[in-house]
Amino acid sequence: MSPAEARLIEVPSGMTDAEWNQRVNLAAAYRLVALYGWDDLVDTHISARVPGPEHHFLINPYGLMFDEITASSLVKVDLDGNQLTESHYSINPAGFTIHSAIHEVREDAGCVLHLHTPDGTAVASCMEGLLPMNQTAHFVTHDLAYHDYEGVALDHDERPRLQKDLGDKNHMLLRNHGTLTVGRSVASAFERMYHLERACTMQVRTRMLGPTAYPVEQAVIDKNEQVFHNPDRMELRSTTLVWPPLLRKLDRLDPGFRN
Repeated sequence: MSPAEARLIEVPSGMTDAEWNQRVNLAAAYRLVALYGWDDLVDTHISARVPGPEHHFLINPYGLMFDEITASSLVKVDLDGNQLTESHYSINPAGFTIHSAIHEVREDAGCVLHLHTPDGTAVASCMEGLLPMNQTAHFVTHDLAYHDYEGVALDHDERPRLQKDLGDKNHMLLRNHGTLTVGRSVASAFERMYHLERACTMQVRTRMLGPTAYPVEQAVIDKNEQVFHNPDRMELRSTTLVWPPLLRKLDRLDPGFRN
């Protein structure tokens, strides 16, 4: 299938254009996570809210690799965990706990992305957390929350604490566990994760060179915060500047995510 042919796929009967577009973008995010080597077998998860008044969201079928996921294979669920679309697969119970918690209280949570990468988990497991030691980290540190580890997230009683710890932030380090980002769109959640993961990798590599990093003046950190702490500008950047070429990259490699 060529990229041009992939774009001509008809929206399934009974589904709105808005839901189908969200499915295509979410499937693309799964493929990109696999492409960047951020996946963890069939574990970790990305969710996207279905446009509309209901708090329904899409999440991966538990048992597919991320590079197998397509727009039509994504599972739609409600905040009680009921699957609203037919699938041969269930959903990851820990994934439901984490994602339902955020979609329940954050009206702006169009997408929630959670990973277990080596560098992200390494920084999340260190007492110092993520430090503003480089420019990439400055995209993140002003908007970063932390949540203490409570074991595999199967207990729904953890959700209020996760909600409180996240607050209105859009990046989170889950202590001893991994990384998480929130975006109004799949595009912005993905770009935030890109910066968070890069910042963690840069910190891990810097620490490998020795105990002392070259300092960044607080005035410079504050200056960059003023530049980066503009949600509207960052959303526009993600959706119009960053996401379209990423979709073109996927279309060149394999447009099957659009099926």
